[in-house]
Amino acid sequence: MVTFQMSMSDAPPPAAPGTATCARCDKPLTDADRVLAVDRAFCRSCYETLTFELQQAMTRMSQDINYPLAALGAALGGAEGALAWWGFTVLTQFGFGLIAVVAGTLAFLVATYLVNMSFVNQVLHERGEGWRVPFPPDSLETLYRVIALNFGVMKLVFLAIVVYEAWVIPRPPKLALAT
Repeated sequence: MVTFQMSMSDAPPPAAPGTATCARCDKPLTDADRVLAVDRAFCRSCYETLTFELQQAMTRMSQDINYPLAALGAALGGAEGALAWWGFTVLTQFGFGLIAVVAGTLAFLVATYLVNMSFVNQVLHERGEGWRVPFPPDSLETLYRVIALNFGVMKLVFLAIVVYEAWVIPRPPKLALAT
């Protein structure tokens, strides 16, 4: 299970009691009707409506996914990248492994962010929290904190393998001369 902790210094201060209005309908809020959601205060009715809409949106995001089309898009994107890299190598006569290293590292980091973001958002949803980890990340700090979750030795080993293979694969083959 992924955990994501937000320290009190990360959260904005709550609205002052008795002076706030609902961030959605501008209704004056009482202490009994106020629901704080990270940086905003809502009346209970608006908060329940927004919670329902968020639950519906989360449900719709995981329904009716066209997996064959998604797989085709991934395959075409990978083929396009491979062809561009191949074309660059053939035209320049230079197998430039650094491009593959950067591409592999970025793909690893984006995939790690997406996986961790999805699990964190699922936990936040289950807890009834009103905030979510955004995509794309809203800051470098968010990117770092989400990627750093459960980043252990095995992920470091996997990243090292990705970088090594990305560096080695583009080298021109050395053929032995026939004797």
